[in-house]
This record gives sequence, C-alpha cells and structure tokens, in this order.
Amino acid sequence: MSKKFYGSFTLGMLVGGAIGTVAGMWVSPRHRAKARVLLKKSAEALPELAEDLSSSVQLEAHRLSGTAWHHWEQTLGRWREAIAVGIEATQQELQNLNHIETETETETAASSAPEEE
Repeated sequence: MSKKFYGSFTLGMLVGGAIGTVAGMWVSPRHRAKARVLLKKSAEALPELAEDLSSSVQLEAHRLSGTAWHHWEQTLGRWREAIAVGIEATQQELQNLNHIETETETETAASSAPEEE
C-alpha cells in the first residue's frame, strides 16, 4: 500500500481519537476535574501510541514489500525462461524453413534439368 494511505490512516486515527476523547468528556458523568486529569494522561500517552502505530505500519509495509519483491523475482524468472524457449523455438522453425526451402530448390532444379535420353 502507498505511504499516502498509511499517512491518511494515521491522521484519521489521531483525529478520531481526539474527537472521541472530547465527546467522552462532554457526556461523561465524572467530575470535570477528574476528566481533565484523565485527558492529560491520555494526551501524554498519545505520542507513544502514535510511535507504536507508526512502527507497526512500517514493519508491515516492509514485510509486504519483501513479499512483493519475492513474487516479482519469480515472475521475472518465468519471463526469462519463456523468452529463452521462444527464441529456441524460433531458431528451430527458421532451420526447418531453410531446410524445406533448400529441398524445394533442389527438387525444382532436378525437375527443370533436361532429361538424358
């Protein structure tokens, strides 16, 4: 997946978390002072959570990149093999055509030669 997707996803997670926190404070039956303390602790933990999320996304992207590279190498190997087989088949067909052409010329030359009586 593209880096743009991961950046948008991370931004969405952060914005969603902030909106959820504010909405939770608004609806919360707790006293506002307790809610502020909880919000402060959550805000302090947010950079660490974002870093963990970023690391996880990078590791997964690296793993997927390695898998894609492996598949690409396999595909490239099959293409090389197919091209080599195609070249060999083409050379054989050219040899067959040259052989048929030579035989045809020999037969034509033999049939057009004057017959000896």
